[in-house]
Amino acid sequence: MAAADGAAEPAGFAVLAKFKGAELVGAQYDPLFPYFASHHDAFRVVSDGYVTDDSGTGVVHQAPAFGEDDYRVCLAHGVIAKGEGVPCPIDLNGRFTEQVTDFAGKYVKDADKEIIAHIKAAGRLVDHASLNHSYPFCWRSDTPLIYRAIPSWFVKVESIKERLLANNEVTYWVPSYVKEKRFHNWLEGAHDWAISRSRFWGTPIPIWASDDFEEIRVIGSIEELEQVAGRKVTDLHRHFIDDITIPSSKGKGVLRRIDDVFDCWFESGSMPYGQLHYPFENKELFENNFPADFVAEGLDQTRGWFYTLMVLSTALFDKPAFKNLVCNGLVLAADGKKMSKRLKNYPDPTEVINKYGADALRLYLINSPVVRAETLRFKEEGVFSVVKDVFLPWYNAYRFLVQNVRRWEMEAQERFNPGATQEAAEQLIAAAAAEAEAAAAGQTSSSSVAVLDRWIAAAVRSLTAFVRTEMEGYRLYTVVPRLVSFIDQLTNIYVRYNRKRLKGGKGRADCAACLTTLFQVLLTVTKVMAPFTPFICEAMYQNLRRSLVAAQQQQQNGTAAVEAVPASVHWCDMPPVVQEHEGDARIQASVNRMQAVIEAGRLVREKNNRGLKQPVRKVTVVHPDPDFLADITGELSEYVIGELNTLELDTCSDMLAYAELAAQPEWQLLGKKLGKDMGKVAAAVKALSVDDILGYEKSGSITVAGYELGPGEIKVVRNFKPPAGVAPGDVDAAGDGEVLVVMDLVQQEDLVAQGLAREVVNRYQRLRKKAGLTVTDVVDLYFAPAAAADGQAAAVGELISKIMSAQSAYLKESLGVSVLELSTKPEDRVVIAEEVQSVGGEEFMAVIAAAPGSSAVTAAAKAVQNMSVN
Repeated sequence: MAAADGAAEPAGFAVLAKFKGAELVGAQYDPLFPYFASHHDAFRVVSDGYVTDDSGTGVVHQAPAFGEDDYRVCLAHGVIAKGEGVPCPIDLNGRFTEQVTDFAGKYVKDADKEIIAHIKAAGRLVDHASLNHSYPFCWRSDTPLIYRAIPSWFVKVESIKERLLANNEVTYWVPSYVKEKRFHNWLEGAHDWAISRSRFWGTPIPIWASDDFEEIRVIGSIEELEQVAGRKVTDLHRHFIDDITIPSSKGKGVLRRIDDVFDCWFESGSMPYGQLHYPFENKELFENNFPADFVAEGLDQTRGWFYTLMVLSTALFDKPAFKNLVCNGLVLAADGKKMSKRLKNYPDPTEVINKYGADALRLYLINSPVVRAETLRFKEEGVFSVVKDVFLPWYNAYRFLVQNVRRWEMEAQERFNPGATQEAAEQLIAAAAAEAEAAAAGQTSSSSVAVLDRWIAAAVRSLTAFVRTEMEGYRLYTVVPRLVSFIDQLTNIYVRYNRKRLKGGKGRADCAACLTTLFQVLLTVTKVMAPFTPFICEAMYQNLRRSLVAAQQQQQNGTAAVEAVPASVHWCDMPPVVQEHEGDARIQASVNRMQAVIEAGRLVREKNNRGLKQPVRKVTVVHPDPDFLADITGELSEYVIGELNTLELDTCSDMLAYAELAAQPEWQLLGKKLGKDMGKVAAAVKALSVDDILGYEKSGSITVAGYELGPGEIKVVRNFKPPAGVAPGDVDAAGDGEVLVVMDLVQQEDLVAQGLAREVVNRYQRLRKKAGLTVTDVVDLYFAPAAAADGQAAAVGELISKIMSAQSAYLKESLGVSVLELSTKPEDRVVIAEEVQSVGGEEFMAVIAAAPGSSAVTAAAKAVQNMSVN
């Protein structure tokens, strides 16, 4: 036959026929070498899908002793049988055996040339060439490897496969897809498990056998081994027991221990029983606690530890070894490669811990994709972010509490009592709130707890319930983000918005209520966070515990003894789930909306380059919910006014007064539902009238282009529409699609003056910090002219004088003391800090003074000393 497509035929060859490989299946052939020609049912053509025609010839010789696929194919086609010997032409040293008569004793890699010569001499050599291809090498010695089948001892996994699958079904895995897909598929394809290894070190397999293996005895205990050995056995390593022989009961001489040791995975899978020396000891303890509540390991253990645990527990007890399983992903280097000591592509863990702390590393890892069985590219800056974004704000809230408790105790001349229990704390908070209300009204009356105290208490109850529910479900990936979010709310809402209350700005009783609330919140957070960040929680708890102990002692003076305060946060019970109080849902929703209002207002300021220190005349909050608007203008108004720095807060329930409504389809939700009709429905949604949109918002559903669309499937967008007659730039707005914040941006002289007063407060606060002062340090504040260019004293500028006079009440409220002219300073006051400041383009000298020997003088001197050292 001519060569196909006009290609030249190889010299010396002619194409006789072309046909598919399937036509050869079943054909027998004469082997190239005669050494195993007598093997039953060998040397015939079989087929299998692992052979492809895109590499090599498409024909592969099967050697069942040297490849997994080779063994599988030969077993499937009856060339070999399970449990019988496999033909193997080489020994354990890689040399040909005596069966290979022409090359016996020769190392396989050294015999290539002789084998080629032998084939050529027999007239069977078609071609002789060198081909480059991948080949396994030993990573230690860099020498070529030979995969060779060896006799092994097996656990008959295939016979219990159905029981394995059934036991897997009754376990609970996080994440679930690892169980349902990866592990289930592995169990379905499970083969008998080779548990023996040809090594010296390891746990010896306790099998004694005759030379022909027709008599086998398995030793079940040390006691049994001592009985047959006639001596005491104290070490089970093979060099202590391999000399022990057992007389044969069948007249076969003596039984000797087989050479193999256990695969270490057999020992790992035996962990639940081995660790308790079951069944020889701790029988009741084991049986009362098996299966384990949960185990945790990496994704790679689906074919390792998870598998061996399941196999052995199913074989022994017909039950899984665990009830729940947490599977984590793998931590990779920042470049996505496996971490390698040789490549040094990851930071030293010890250095990371020394630099950022073990808690930061721990929280970084458990707040990452790793806890969802996904990979994580480890980046050191991620650990730093935990310190910066979580630990520092959290610690600052704790430090702020400590500083203000110390200040409160100095002013009240009594020990701070946060309540020995949560119930006692709630009673103290309620009593303090009533006292504060009565003092403000000048009469005795009862009062509800401050709004943000109620809000943070509701948030703590919600957090505790959520954490317990999710932890019971082993869902770390939902717990930590919620905890981090709560800490953010605690620091950026509760502490930030209550700084005035915590400093005693609303009276001693109100301050006590606020401090007690913050104390109990921080105490609960340390207990909830303790499993995740054990060290920082323990440090905080040890200090908080002092107040608890004092409260216990105070309570014992008048009542019977109470429980001792646990000495460690890790000895405390997890905070219990407390039933929601009436109004919890509303107050949490209102504060969340309030925060949305504040963030929208800040966005308006940012867009219009208007700093927060500069007040605005009016802010209007637009929202259709009358309950929320009532909260905004009632209990929450002072926080919105303070954070947005507005003189007036107004509300409006008519969204159309300030906005134009438009509807957009939620593409992600509707795409799967509508399919090819998505375009038609999307166009109809965008064409909805204002009345249609309002109707959808009210009812939660609407029929569009023949489809009924429900809640969340249409997004209602509110675009700001300036009121009629308002000049461009005089008003602007922002929102989140639900709430709209409209801000009056017109600037007038009185607003500018108030903004400059805030700047003055900022300058004195910075000077206090620079001087090393804390909130408990009592000082006097003064102002004086800045030195003139010629060295002569200059007068205080007109603007600064006006601010100090007109805004004196605000300055005193913000700074705690009046700001006076330096000329009024008593002679005995010591100046501890002074610095030229600039506000509104005018300079003045800010001065801080204190009484001789006071804590302020000491702190300032220490700060100066530290600066000198640095």
